[in-house]
Amino acid sequence: MKLPLSAALLALFLVQVMQALPHFYHRGWLRLLKEGDGCGLCQPHLCPLPTGCVAGTVLDECGCCTECANVEGQICDLDNTNHFYGKCGEDLDCLLDTEDVGFGEIPEPQCVCRSQGSLCGTNGKTYNNICRFKETFYTERNGNLSIEHTGPCETAPWISSPPRDVQNFTGNDIVFGCEVSAYPVALVEWKKKGIDNSLPGDDSHISIQARGGPQRYGITGWLQIQGVKKSDEGTYICYTKNQYGEAFASASLSVYDLDSPFAMRMSFHNKATNEDEEDDDEDEDYEISGDYNY
Repeated sequence: MKLPLSAALLALFLVQVMQALPHFYHRGWLRLLKEGDGCGLCQPHLCPLPTGCVAGTVLDECGCCTECANVEGQICDLDNTNHFYGKCGEDLDCLLDTEDVGFGEIPEPQCVCRSQGSLCGTNGKTYNNICRFKETFYTERNGNLSIEHTGPCETAPWISSPPRDVQNFTGNDIVFGCEVSAYPVALVEWKKKGIDNSLPGDDSHISIQARGGPQRYGITGWLQIQGVKKSDEGTYICYTKNQYGEAFASASLSVYDLDSPFAMRMSFHNKATNEDEEDDDEDEDYEISGDYNY
């Protein structure tokens, strides 16, 4: 029996769309193509065995065969009577999030983990929630992996974003930054090479600040020097510690006088750059004017 031309074209179009869309959309289109088959008699021994299911398995639309469940953050079917995008996996709920939707956008339901508490695995890794832990469990197929305890794993601090070298002129302000992650949250201090005491000490033009984040169980520290002087040149060290260990990273500060050869070269470079930008602006104005007259 031959398919009508229109049906064949529709099937070809859907296949092309499936290839262009992300993977989690494919299953929806496959279900749409199979809707005409109906459920029929359930024969579990004929069901294909799903593989690579990092969020576990769920029953298909007929309640007969098992298929891979949707993972956290994946689009899902909010109404249980539908079965287009699929069902969420273990410890996941299909929820409609309207908080982060922009003007004119249509919110889409996504799988959200029921518990957002951190967990520590026996492998020493911290997982943001039970769903992330189970994804690792199913992916690695490690039967020895289990939950050590609730809350993050205790770790020595590590510096995820170290300070960077800085070059500037006398009289300007500079800032060093340092991001640290650890649990329990680590202490962040600043030191200058050759000086035993931590900064800022008694120096009024040096200040330090710190706040939590941007990562969970992280802290970011800053060292600011206002109106740098030649005597401020040197190596500055971000030092962090907790009861499980310590870490440090360093960066150098180079300070130049305004009448130094380096300052003159930079001034010449900046002047040339500004002239090039002005020429580009004039060309753009001319093109816009020409289009308008035309």
